[in-house]
Amino acid sequence: MGRIRNKLHQLKADKSGNAMLIVALAMPGLVGGAGYAVDTAQWYLWKRELQHSVDQAAYAGAWAMANENSQDIYQRRAVQEYNANLKVTKDFASNPRIRLAGYAGGSDNSVVVSASASKSLPFSSFLTGKAATISVRAQASFEQGFDYNACLISTATEGTGTLVTGSGTINAKCGFAALSCDENAIEINGAATIITDSMVACGTISANGTISNGEDDSDESTIIKEKRKGLEDTYKDLVPPDDSRPRSDNCSGKGQNKQASLLPGTYSSIVVKCTTVLASGIYVIDGGLLDLSANYNVTGNGVMFVLRNGARIKLGGSGNSNSLNLTPPTEADLLNTPAADMAHKLAGILIFEERDNDPPNPGHQMNGNSNSLIEGLIYLPASKLTVNGTADVASQCLQITAYRLEVQGNANIETLCPSRASTSVGTGVPDVRLVA
Repeated sequence: MGRIRNKLHQLKADKSGNAMLIVALAMPGLVGGAGYAVDTAQWYLWKRELQHSVDQAAYAGAWAMANENSQDIYQRRAVQEYNANLKVTKDFASNPRIRLAGYAGGSDNSVVVSASASKSLPFSSFLTGKAATISVRAQASFEQGFDYNACLISTATEGTGTLVTGSGTINAKCGFAALSCDENAIEINGAATIITDSMVACGTISANGTISNGEDDSDESTIIKEKRKGLEDTYKDLVPPDDSRPRSDNCSGKGQNKQASLLPGTYSSIVVKCTTVLASGIYVIDGGLLDLSANYNVTGNGVMFVLRNGARIKLGGSGNSNSLNLTPPTEADLLNTPAADMAHKLAGILIFEERDNDPPNPGHQMNGNSNSLIEGLIYLPASKLTVNGTADVASQCLQITAYRLEVQGNANIETLCPSRASTSVGTGVPDVRLVA
């Protein structure tokens, strides 16, 4: 027994086999860890390839939906792009599942593509008894590109281009547009009411007040279109016409019969002091004031005012008894004028400001309670037009393009110009984004 006890003590003190024992005990974990690492690498490779494939498929389907000519084949386009990006998982990936879905409050304005890949792997399948499966999903939103038209346009490319304050009403279903790409390119403050079919800007739009298209089911989100690229001033290359014949705006007659009958030509200023009738043609205001705001009736059919050398305008009467009736020249009106060779482009322009005009403060103004009927395009690419106070202007097709446009107080503007007849502000390209 003593010899047995001595032998056991010797074995207890002997540590030469410990490493082998530890290795033997750890071997299952080591083998398992290596197997898990190999399987995980395979999963990662599958998922990366499969995710890229559904991303590209969603893009392709969304681009197809953004073009009305390819909407019917959006699923086919998505499948083609999905298959083209498969390589490692090509033999065991599922067919893509493709559908339309709503995004950001819209209806069927995005393409969703999902897929999976399933295959047995040595380690994970040995433990679980089933194949490993990877599932992926992608979503791409789309918005169709279309031609933008508007009748109230600001051409400034920075800052706030169009500002509406107070509690006035603007009824211009033909649309607003701002070329500024900054924050608050269009800013609607206070209790203003805006009735329009479209409000588009290169930058963002801050729209308080009431914005609608005048219908009971009006949806502000379908009216406001922000961050639209490709907007432009379509008149930017047009040169204003000239008529260098010197003229003056004197009144003749006495009392109630006092009247001014004006002819086309160049005036230092036209400031209405009596009932005034303007013959058809081009009126150049050189450095002075075009003031049609006094309490007298003013009529001018087929007229165009050209502003140069700091000339500024003041439209709208100071009382309720006067009327202001202005219409622009047609192409036929311009055929016997210095603008005959550009008649087809200049027709419809009522006021045309030269691009370096730079009028002094307070700049261009539209004021007062007048029975105004003003038609055509007021084009002021160099400066701001302010519509003040209680200005009340109604027309069949009034359009305003100004560097900046500001409408204040209780001013009311109504133009019934249809969108198709208003000014083009460029073509918007389709917008496609991967959103999930």
